[in-house]
Amino acid sequence: MGPLAGIKIIELAGLGPCPMCAMLLADLGATVLRIDRKDPVELGLKRPLRFDLLRRSRRAIPLDLKSAEAIKLVLRLVEDADVLIEGFRPGVAERLGLGPESCRERNPRLVYGRVTGWGQSGPLKDAAGHDLNYIAVTGVLNAIGRHGQPPSLPLNLIGDFGGGALYLALGVVAGILEARQSGKGQVVDAAMVDGVASLATMFYGFQAAGMLSEERGSNAIDSGSHFCNVYECADGRWVAVSPTEGRFHAELLRRLGIAPAEIGDQMDRKSWPNAYRVLAEKFKTKTRDEWCALLEGTDACFAPVLSWSEAPQHAHLRARGTFVEIEGVTQPAPAPRFSRTTLDAPYPPQEITSANTDAALAPWLSAPEINKLRAAGTIN
Repeated sequence: MGPLAGIKIIELAGLGPCPMCAMLLADLGATVLRIDRKDPVELGLKRPLRFDLLRRSRRAIPLDLKSAEAIKLVLRLVEDADVLIEGFRPGVAERLGLGPESCRERNPRLVYGRVTGWGQSGPLKDAAGHDLNYIAVTGVLNAIGRHGQPPSLPLNLIGDFGGGALYLALGVVAGILEARQSGKGQVVDAAMVDGVASLATMFYGFQAAGMLSEERGSNAIDSGSHFCNVYECADGRWVAVSPTEGRFHAELLRRLGIAPAEIGDQMDRKSWPNAYRVLAEKFKTKTRDEWCALLEGTDACFAPVLSWSEAPQHAHLRARGTFVEIEGVTQPAPAPRFSRTTLDAPYPPQEITSANTDAALAPWLSAPEINKLRAAGTIN
């Protein structure tokens, strides 16, 4: 099921954006085979497999990619693949014998997706880095945070997952569509610095128009204004309001019982500090749930600030099925939704066993081929 049903993808196991991309494509129906390390090095934050949610919805086989027989197997799998994705540093896949040229010799229609922080070219391409570095150099990190405070770290959502995984997913899907027209594959160079810069396109437009202050926390939607901000409530919990349009701003003030003259013109930057103080005092008079009863579902552009554990219980998210529980683990459901090619529920990360190896290879190889590989010791 899903719009990508029938698409076959090889994932060379890595960290962050590559497995996130593979999960997204698998959630949408693609058959994804993850090539894991034969003797895995502990990467990232250790947790039991069932909680490693980026590994869901696909099967894996362990291979020693320093072995010629393992490389031969991957190249055999490439022959039947639509896409291969990898997140190694530039040159690593080539040294393994699995670079784009080697793979496309076997399958000229192959879309070869590569995700890195700095990209496949440029003076920093060989340098180590992580999400925080990539959003820093694009100007995005500098813009996030309160006035007079250091830049705030927005988890690794912007670089790894927004600028990396999503742009890689978009790139490989676009590559598949083009290959169906031309009969030729190509390399997708998804650099997180490029993706993050692309995400910031609107703000660079504001900058060019002279409408954006580079002073952090001093613009309309970066916590500089009173109408796009968070406020503490009487119980120490928080709410978020964002009525940027005039009519929604007026609705918020009406429901809060605040006269417009008390805070001044909405778009007058000089009035924002006082307006923020007025709203902050008002929100301190009730608990978060009391404000929810008064404001949620109205045109005041209001929402409670929920924790990880609270969010899946929110009535709207429950009604939409935004979160699902798979074998006792609550997690985000696949997205987006499709009216006709509906999505299957994700299945949990799979243990590496002989039976699961057979199931992983079944869409790619015949039973005699699998048995031969096991007899040779290439697979478990």
